[in-house]
Amino acid sequence: MARIPLPTPETMSPAQRAVHDRVVAGPRGALRGPLRAALLNPELAERWQALGELLRYNTSLSPRHSELAILVTGRHCRAPFEWHVHRIEAEKAGLEPAVIESILAGTCPHFSEPKDEVVFDFARELNVHDAVSTPVYQRLLDHLGALAAVELTALVGYYTMVAMTLNAHQIPLPEGAVAAFEPGLA
Repeated sequence: MARIPLPTPETMSPAQRAVHDRVVAGPRGALRGPLRAALLNPELAERWQALGELLRYNTSLSPRHSELAILVTGRHCRAPFEWHVHRIEAEKAGLEPAVIESILAGTCPHFSEPKDEVVFDFARELNVHDAVSTPVYQRLLDHLGALAAVELTALVGYYTMVAMTLNAHQIPLPEGAVAAFEPGLA
């Protein structure tokens, strides 16, 4: 049960409903997770969803690399909802089950692709240290370029905000889903 009232289509103001309808009509196809909380302030929700759509669907990063970084972030932030949703998306994007299980277990996965490894290392260091070492940063530049470095940093930051929102307001998992781990400060 969420700590705050979450608007439903029946209880939404016209401004909330307008944001809801834009999200549902977009690539997400549904309004769920942290946007349900952000919708209490329709302007915040509108800007949030636009940034999220940009970072998730319209960067130079492949869906595989985006989902890999989101999983690293969701696990680090102990956000079961984020993990649940993005595990499914990571599988669709072709991330190997062994890699996903390793991230869940908190161990370093074995990667067959150097680009996957550097995305993981970059996202892990940024989450753990709030910065990225020069060798890892340079490897990302060498493999994916400066644009990807900026976008990946923004993606990790955005999904940290998502995780904090999910955890702070205790946004429930989708019906029937089981948490893969305990949330932060459960």
